[in-house]
Amino acid sequence: MQLLKWPDKVRSDYFLNKHFSGESIHYKGIIGLTIPIFVDQAFLIIMSLLNTAMISSSGVAAVSAVSMVDSLNIFLVNVFIAVATGGTVIVAQYKGQGNHEMVSKTATQAISAVTLLSVFVSVVMIVFHSGTLNVLFGKADVEVFHNATIYLIGSCLSYPFLAIFQAVNGVLRGVGETKPCLGLSLIINLVNTFLNLIFIVFLGMGVTGLVISVIIARIIGMTAALVYLIKYNETIRFRIKDALHIDLSILKKVMFIGIPFAAEQLFFNGGKLLTQTFIVQLGTLAMTAYAIGNTIVMILQVAPNALCIAIVTVVGQCMGRKNIADSRKFIKSFLGLSGVLFIASAILVLPFYPLLAKLFSLPAEIVPTVFILVLMSAITQPLLWPASFLLPGALRAAGDSTFTSVTAMFTMWLIRVVLGYILGITLGFGIIGVWAAMIIEWVVRGGIFHLRFKGKKWYAHNLI
Repeated sequence: MQLLKWPDKVRSDYFLNKHFSGESIHYKGIIGLTIPIFVDQAFLIIMSLLNTAMISSSGVAAVSAVSMVDSLNIFLVNVFIAVATGGTVIVAQYKGQGNHEMVSKTATQAISAVTLLSVFVSVVMIVFHSGTLNVLFGKADVEVFHNATIYLIGSCLSYPFLAIFQAVNGVLRGVGETKPCLGLSLIINLVNTFLNLIFIVFLGMGVTGLVISVIIARIIGMTAALVYLIKYNETIRFRIKDALHIDLSILKKVMFIGIPFAAEQLFFNGGKLLTQTFIVQLGTLAMTAYAIGNTIVMILQVAPNALCIAIVTVVGQCMGRKNIADSRKFIKSFLGLSGVLFIASAILVLPFYPLLAKLFSLPAEIVPTVFILVLMSAITQPLLWPASFLLPGALRAAGDSTFTSVTAMFTMWLIRVVLGYILGITLGFGIIGVWAAMIIEWVVRGGIFHLRFKGKKWYAHNLI
């Protein structure tokens, strides 16, 4: 007897409806939300690879300096991005509830809060830049330290422009408008890469050229974001005069998510920053291996990172409708899809490692070390990364911000930092030991979040 076969379209439609459709959102809405984010993330990584390759042409000292300061940049920038995420969550929940007036008010207040915070961070860091670099990277080579000073001051000057850009993108994602985010991202990254090509490659300005490119690109990106929000967006009615008025009742809701997340980012990235100081002790080549290894691993994380961003909007809108069943269903589906995407990414990327090594002008002696780092991540990420990073984002979107932040802080400092020092420095495993400690931290962190997700406390919060 001949078996009946479903057409491919019917089978795919059945699968997508089963795993990615619910009462709150249809799978077509999720696809429309996620694909622009994925393209944006892919573009960001491609631009990052090109920019890293360009600064690599200025020498190992330049790469090491940029890597060092970028660790500090991530530490600082994520503080105000965390507040922007609070805005994303609250905007998403009001969007799910159908309260359009509060969507606009919350978006405006989130942008104001992020702007003020970024200006404060920028001023403090410029004033104390020398002492900060001495404490963190005082053992670095003189040339590396000089380049790091130039890059840090330039980065700080650009913080407010980046903050406004990120805040606008955050509120747009909250209402599910990811296509404009993609367009804005293309503008800022294309400008940055084009200017890097001129200042670094053609004019040979090194780190100074990188700084000029970053500042100009972020000014243009901020301007484009505000012009779009004020003139062309119909969902969020943003006006400058409303942004100058502070509404404490709205800010309190945004900060309920933003402050714990900001604290998490401070401690989490502070732990990564401290880990970087271990690596400084291992020498410039170890710092370069760590920097390039992280850059290549970012390629593997493109698609899963897109899901991490999308899940905040999806769960936030589900929680705005008080639909717990949809939230659970989508979280499980996103976790499974993230693991599959990691496997696909590894299969596609690993064969091209020799080409990537040439792209970054890697010294021959660290080519095997970088490959080991990348391979360690490729093997472990499908099982460990989604529960460690995607799941807490989903819990946070439901309002469970304090638990997720405290967990992330403790696992980072008690496992990744302490164990990283023991394995990397005390026991002499070097950069491999530091990397292994990171993976062990994923195991513990992901296990705790998984247990939290199985319970009921994560959705027992009333944000709006």
